Amino acid sequence: MTTESPRWRKSSYSDNGGNCVEVATNLPGAVPVRDSKAGDAGPVLTFGAPAFAAFLGAVRTP
Repeated sequence: MTTESPRWRKSSYSDNGGNCVEVATNLPGAVPVRDSKAGDAGPVLTFGAPAFAAFLGAVRTP
């Protein structure tokens, strides 16, 4: 188990100040995702790194 805190980031495409999701990719084996509007006060969904990679691959495929 890691004691490291998530380092949250938004996509470079979310420069419009709108509603976005944030991810933290610095935790081994896990990718937490949260709503940027809620920040620390909102819920966090955590996905396994392989599942998140599969998701990204699927949404990138035309």
